[in-house]
Amino acid sequence: METLTYEAAFEELQRISDEIESESVNIDVLAERVKRASELIQFCQSKLRDTETEVGNIIRQMETRPSDQAK
Repeated sequence: METLTYEAAFEELQRISDEIESESVNIDVLAERVKRASELIQFCQSKLRDTETEVGNIIRQMETRPSDQAK
């Protein structure tokens, strides 16, 4: 099974959104699409939070390192 990436999840969300907005989704599958969209939104939010935390950690590490110019 392929690992879901942020980009793939976002693209799938866009396709689902386009289907719903264009009213091309059959009413029988609408709940399924909305459920999948909810899962993808949660996945994307989690990825964004994880990335924000990781970038924050990297910035803090850079700020706490002694400057090479101080030598």
